Amino acid sequence: MVVGSDISRYPNTPRPTCRGYLHKRTQSAILKGWRKRWFVLKHNGYLHYYKHKKDEGKCRPLEVTKLEGAEIGIDTSLGKPFVFKCIPQSGNRIFYFCATSNQEMKRWLEAMDKAVHP
Repeated sequence: MVVGSDISRYPNTPRPTCRGYLHKRTQSAILKGWRKRWFVLKHNGYLHYYKHKKDEGKCRPLEVTKLEGAEIGIDTSLGKPFVFKCIPQSGNRIFYFCATSNQEMKRWLEAMDKAVHP
């Protein structure tokens, strides 16, 4: 049984391709910095994120982004290790993510790359 998901109620639902905590750069007029968020990359190529892991399946995601056609890659411009960015095809926003390790960053980049090129 997977905690925090509806797998037990919907056994034919495909499991997400990738999920876990990442730090997301916040660039609003009021808040600036990095916020830890729970991300779920679904099989349909949509990236959902929540404030906490426990919110998945219980609350609406804070945001849902379609990754198909997006530009993703490692970013060294911010001077932090394990940072990568995602520019969705709509192009009106750039997401900056920070993983906890190089291995974790590679896991996310690989999963996102599959969603970008289905």
